[in-house]
Parts: sequence; C-alpha cells; structure tokens
Amino acid sequence: MATPRLHCVTMAQWEQMKLLATQLPQEMLSELYPGVLFPMDVRHYLAAWIEEQPWDRLEADNVEQAQVLRDQISDLLREQANQHQNVLERLRLQDFSRKMSNVQPMPLVQTVRDTLRKESEFLSLARVPMVGHYHPTPCQTGQLGGLHQPGLSQSPRPPNGLQALGRPEGTQDMDNLVLKVLEIRRYRQEMHQLQEEVNWERQNDSMSSPMQGSCEPDPQQLEKQKRIQALECKYRDFGKTRVQLLHETIAMLAECQKKLVQRIKDWRWEQHQATIGGPFNENLGPLQTWCEQLLGVNVQLRQEVILVGQDHGSPEPFADLQERLVMLLKTLIQSSMVVDKQPPQVIKTQSKFSTTVRYLLGEKVATGKPILLRAQIVTELQARNLGQPGGIATENVGELINSTAILEHNPNSKTMCANFRNMSIKKIKRADRKGSESVTEEKFAILFTADIAITGCDHTYGVQTITLPVVVIVHGSQDNNAMATIVWDCAFSEPNRIPFVVPERVPWRQMAVTLSRKFMTEVGTQRPLDDNNLHFLAQKIFNKPDISEDFSNLLVTWSQFNKEVLPGRPFTFWQWFDGVTELTKKHLAEYWTDGLIFGFIGKQHLHVILQNKPNGTFLLRFSDSEIGGITIAYVTQTETGVRKIQNIQPFTKRDLEIRRLGDRIRDLDFITQVYPDMPKNDVFGKYYTDMPGPVQPSPGGYLRVDLTTTVVGAVEHPREDMQMSTFPPQAAQFPGSMAFQPDFSPPTPCPLFPNPFDNLAMASMANIPPQPVEAESMLDIPDDIYDFNANM
Repeated sequence: MATPRLHCVTMAQWEQMKLLATQLPQEMLSELYPGVLFPMDVRHYLAAWIEEQPWDRLEADNVEQAQVLRDQISDLLREQANQHQNVLERLRLQDFSRKMSNVQPMPLVQTVRDTLRKESEFLSLARVPMVGHYHPTPCQTGQLGGLHQPGLSQSPRPPNGLQALGRPEGTQDMDNLVLKVLEIRRYRQEMHQLQEEVNWERQNDSMSSPMQGSCEPDPQQLEKQKRIQALECKYRDFGKTRVQLLHETIAMLAECQKKLVQRIKDWRWEQHQATIGGPFNENLGPLQTWCEQLLGVNVQLRQEVILVGQDHGSPEPFADLQERLVMLLKTLIQSSMVVDKQPPQVIKTQSKFSTTVRYLLGEKVATGKPILLRAQIVTELQARNLGQPGGIATENVGELINSTAILEHNPNSKTMCANFRNMSIKKIKRADRKGSESVTEEKFAILFTADIAITGCDHTYGVQTITLPVVVIVHGSQDNNAMATIVWDCAFSEPNRIPFVVPERVPWRQMAVTLSRKFMTEVGTQRPLDDNNLHFLAQKIFNKPDISEDFSNLLVTWSQFNKEVLPGRPFTFWQWFDGVTELTKKHLAEYWTDGLIFGFIGKQHLHVILQNKPNGTFLLRFSDSEIGGITIAYVTQTETGVRKIQNIQPFTKRDLEIRRLGDRIRDLDFITQVYPDMPKNDVFGKYYTDMPGPVQPSPGGYLRVDLTTTVVGAVEHPREDMQMSTFPPQAAQFPGSMAFQPDFSPPTPCPLFPNPFDNLAMASMANIPPQPVEAESMLDIPDDIYDFNANM
C-alpha cells in the first residue's frame, strides 16, 4: 500500500504558518523565531520532525532528554546538509547544525514549545483551516483509512481576527484566499496520487488474473476490484470538490479585488479631502502589497484552471473560469496606477510644477524595455469620458512642457514611480463658457497613460490615471477665485462622482466644517473656529444680522460663496475669508493658537459680551470691512462720562510687517485687560519684542528712532469718578444688557498729514512726538461706534 503523502495535522501547521508569515510584521517574526535559539530556517528544514516530538510532555527538569532533542536537531541538519545538491544550501545547513549544537538544551526546548503554541494562536486568530480532518463521502466510509482528505473548517470567525495584531486592511481576506489556493493544490496532488494508485492496482490486477477456465472467483481478486472502485470513487469526489473550490475561490478573488479597487478610490478621495484639512494617510505600502498578492493569487488560479482542464481531458468546460480570471487581471493591472504626489490645484501658465505617479504593481512589471509615462491636459468633458471607446477627444486643449517621464524602479523602497519635476503649461485652450461663468471656474485635469507588461502575462495593457481637478490661470490676481473653485470642489463633491460634478448649493453645517478645516490647515493650528465664529460667518454669508437665528439648515449657494459681493463691500465672502486666513497664517498664528484672538464676531454679539466690562477691556476681532485686517475693539469712556465701544482702524499685513501685533498692543496704555478679564501684559508679554530699558546709542552716533502706535481721540486716562450716563427709554435693549449712548462727535483731523499712517511714519523719522492714528470708529462712525439705539 502506498504511503500517504499528506502529514498529520501538526505538519499542516507549518505549511499554513509559512503563508501567514508573509503577512506578519518583521518584528513579530523575529520575536516568534529568535535567531540564536530557534531560527525560522531550522523550523522550516525540520518541520515534520519538530511537530512529531513530545515538547509539551517533556519534564521541566529533564536536562538529559532536552540534550538528546538538541543533539538530534543538530544531527538532522547535518544529515540534510550532506544530502543536499546545492553547495550554498549545504553550507547554510552545516552552519545551522554547528550553531544548534552549542545551544543550551533547556532554553531551546522551552523556545520550541512556546513557538509552536504561538503559531497555533496566530492560526486560530486568522481562522486558518486546519488540514488533515477527514470528511468521508458515502463511497469512502470505512475504506482507505490511510488517506487524508483536506477539509474546510466551518467554525465561525471571531469579530476581530488578525486585526487584533494590527495587520493592514485586506490581510484577512488575502489569508483566506491563499489558503483556498493551497487547498485546491492539495486536492490536485491528492488526485494525482490516487490516479497513480489506481494505475498500480490495475496493473497488479491484470498480472494476477485467474487462469482461463477457472470458475471459482478469487477472494483476493474481488478485494482488489473493490479497492480500485473505492479509489475511483474517491477520485471523482475529489474532482468535483476541486472544481467547486475553484469556483468559490475565483468568487472570493473577485470580491477581495473589488474591496481593493474601492480602497484605492477611497485613498484618492482622502487625498482629495486633504486639500481642506481632511485626515489622510499617504502611505501606499499596504495597498501595494495587497495588489501584488492579488496578482499572485490570480496567476496561481489560472494555472490551476489549466491543470483541471487537462485532468478532465478538455479545457472547454472551464473556459468561463479562465475568462473571468483574465478580466480580473486586466482590472487589477489598470487600477494600480495612482498619482502619489498631486500637482498644485491652481496652476499658472508658464510656471513650473511637479507631480509623481506611482505604479503599485511595479515589482511585477516585466523587465526589458523602459516604460514611458505620457501626460496630457484634459477638459472636464474629456475626463468624464475616460475609459469609454473614443471618449478622449483628439483635440489638444493645452500644451504641456516636459510631459513625459520614465517609470523607474527603486530597489530599496520597492516602488516604481515617474517623477515629473519641471512640468509646465505653456498655453491652454478655454471652452465656451455659459452665462456668468468665469475662467477661474473652469476645471481641467492631467491624464497620465502608459503601456505596461506584467511578468507572466501574455499581453501589454494600457494603463491610465488622472489627477485631481486643477484650475489654470494666467495671472496671479486670479489665484484667489481659482482657489475658491478648488475648495468648493474638494469639500462638496461626492465619492465616485462623474468628473467633476459638484452641487450648486450645500447645507450651512457642511460649509461650517469646511471653513474651520480650511482655516486650521492653512494657519497650521489645532484650534478650530468655535460656534461664535461660525455663527458670525453664517450671518455674513446670508446677510442676516440677527444673532439668535439658526442657520444650520439653510443652504449656501456657490454664488453666495464666491460670485456675489457682500452687501456694501467690493469683495465676495470667500475673498474676505481667505484674506483673514492669509493674514492669520503669516502674522497671527501664535496669537490664534494661544486663544488671544476672538476672531469672527458680529457687532451685536460684541455689544452683548462687552457691555458690562470695565473700561480698558478689549478683544481682537477680524475686520469685516476690509480684506485681511484685524482690529482691537475696546470699552472706553468719554470726558462727559458716556461709555462706548470703539474699534481701532484694522491692522493689515503691511502694518504687522512694520510692527508686530504684540508691540502695538503694548503701545496702547488705555487697553488693559483682554476679554474676559486677563491682564494684557500677562498674556501678551511673551510677544513684546522691544522691552523698556536703557537707550542704547545707534551706530554712528545717531539717535534711535522708534515706531509707536497711538490712536486719535482715545481717552488715555479716563476719570474714575465720572457718573455713568443713563440711556433714554427708547433705546433698544438686549435681555439682561445695558445700552450705550452713541457719540457722534466729528473725527479729529490730523494736523500734519492727511494719511494717519504717513503721519506716524514721518513723525518718527523726524524724531518728534508722533501724531495719533485715527480710530476706525471715527473714520466710519455709523458702522463702528456701537450703541443700542443704532440700527444693526
């Protein structure tokens, strides 16, 4: 009788562990197979013998038996070395034999015992089917007890599986796929052995046939015929199961590949959302591993389909399986190219930019001819037709400079990328615009194409990928409006959309999240816009000053965002918001992060929170009357005892380049505490750059000139004993608040220079006391001096 080819259950443990080991982190493998005591190579070479030894039954103090096992390991390795034909492999085995002979016996036994136990735990977590369980069919019951049928474990999976080990997404599916392929292979090998046994039995049967004329049936001959029938029955059952497994495994492959393709799309979507501060993990390593493993499984399954056709005598019954695998292969190859580093989404013609394209099956690309990646600019309409026959128009809508690059393989990082380092758009052809659509609303994309051959595949495949939408401008003044188009596209487009469709209107709650994320990303801060800030932004974009209104369910249109100018202003909402963001990014990021800037706040809200605060209380708010300005709103008191809220003329980027905000706040003695009640020197002190001290002479003997911020008309030292003025009965009241008496005194003109900032600069250069800067409230009294009688 032939010896069974498959080992017992324990042998299958290493066969499955080898598959699982390819998915485990290197650190985990190093811990599982310590190189000094029990290297993985020793586990591999002596797998059958190791799993047959009674490691668990060995007594803890039986040093003699442990030494016997250690010596046996060394002898077996030396024996394999002597029998090996490969010289290098022979030397490796001799080296392992020598090292193992010097290992302490008891630590070795303990390590082997722990390793086998951990392997079993890992396989249990992965729910790897254990081979060796025999599930007899009716024709096999009670017969051929020496043969083992590979079976499938039907035990339910735990909810976590190997995800508890921190393994990448898709690993569990790949483990199951690989084990399915392994099972198909074992069925094929077992059928081959069964066929050999049938042939052997038939040959013996023909040689031992009864002599002619004998009527008495030979019992041994009958037994052999039963044996042959049982073997043929088992062969047929194995054949049916093998085909069924092929169908199941190809279906599993299709489902796993579908998940991969969706995950690649999700990665692109997250990359898109990162423009407005969405979370994004740019690491493509796990996706590349997933792609490569799927390709390997596909190749193995195609081989198994060819072999099952040969065993059945004709490939025709399995043509549909082969065709399905070919289609899956084509989809995988064509889905594995991504734009790793996107180009800027606002591109100015004649300006250089860079981008990087990566091919996730780069390790499997056929060697030989270099792969040339070509780039071309496409319109939104052309992008929509990608993948359809004749979809890409032959019309060239733009001229790209340095539009080709070679896909180069990096053996160290095991990646294949094409780097476009000096790409440029020389010219662009615009499409016919509809209605009031501007050039900064027109979206393009860069399309990358290449012809790629994969090792083991018969065909060359056309592969392409596309960038995120870009807006092409010809002048820097268009940058702001172009970025508005990109922000709207990134924030409000749907996953898997038709390029580059976006809604015309979105709920305010979505807009609020977008504005906060964009602000945080650009400024580089972890402090978001709070509810007060967002409420004022809603008031601004909807032109509704009521502080009690709920805006969460109102819809914001694209026109409100960046086409229509704000009431009474020459700019759009986005232009104003972007200006504030840019100012904060360049000059106010630390102040914002420290919570020293209140930010976006409306006039009514400003009254509510400051009305009961003492004189000198101030806060920093972004100006709503000009782009990129920050102003100081403070509580003051006139000589006649009337309290009011004043706003200093906004400081712009140019102002803060001349003198920092912290120093300007220090200059103003009449503001003393930051809302709600923090002494200004305590919180702004670290931002003061020119601390008081002895005056150091300037080089050359010149007297030093300092710039100092003053405010025209500010009451520097308000009289504490003045009576507070009362408010007339007709003054509009907020619940729980007091009204302020408006002061309509005319602005004090600057005696020397019509421009107050020129006045300040000239006074400093002339080394004379500087004239004060006008307060914003005096420049625009109805808008910036607040009281409760005013119409707000």
